[in-house]
Amino acid sequence: MATIKKQYGQHFLRDSSYLQTVFDSVHLSPESSVFEIGGGDGFLTRAILDFDIKRLWVFEIDEEWAVELRKIQDDRLTVLLENILDADLSKMEQDKPWTLIANLPYNITFPILRLLHAHRGMLTEGVIMIQEEVAQKILASRGRGYGYVSLFFQWYFDWKQLDKVPPTAFYPPPKVFSRFLYFKPKKDLPKISDEEKFWRFIKVCFKQPRRTLNNNLSGTHYLSHLSSDQLKLRAQQLTMQELLELWNKINS
Repeated sequence: MATIKKQYGQHFLRDSSYLQTVFDSVHLSPESSVFEIGGGDGFLTRAILDFDIKRLWVFEIDEEWAVELRKIQDDRLTVLLENILDADLSKMEQDKPWTLIANLPYNITFPILRLLHAHRGMLTEGVIMIQEEVAQKILASRGRGYGYVSLFFQWYFDWKQLDKVPPTAFYPPPKVFSRFLYFKPKKDLPKISDEEKFWRFIKVCFKQPRRTLNNNLSGTHYLSHLSSDQLKLRAQQLTMQELLELWNKINS
């Protein structure tokens, strides 16, 4: 039997009572293409295969667990022994759209979220389980935790908070609570002028969230474009729309 390896952040879900919410949230059909990241011992993999879907691809970085996953006898299952972050995802294009259902390794959550953002055109929806603290940063609309992460991922995806999961639901138990989140890529987004530069601007605005824009933007060319009243504000006080208005003023 394969061994659990700390370097891969392996914590396997053991409580099947949480799966109902997961599968109630996504729309699986006989035409669905589903993928999983980090299949581990196959607990979630087998649950997905209980549904009438077309295919399931599982990306597994650990050779020992990939061997275990390949013992599951199902023609719809493809086990890929590779790190999802290094994978050539163009091979998934022909079978899109894809639904993601995964308990993400917590040590690479943000790189995976960035990957999903980069390939959101081939996704239809999904449910991921991540660390509770990270989930709340993604969902935040004000106050503590609200910042670049919230704005970026809420701009490109719709999110819905699902079950909070205690450490006791896993083996081995992690030291933190977890959270299932449903997501769906947004379609037909309004265009942001100089989009990459805008997100860099947002990062600078939230460099020290409790400080004013005047402090955070000090030493940048942005200062000269904003009024003294605007510079007295803190980024945490501003909505995405208000930040876009500031950006349009800077770019005008």
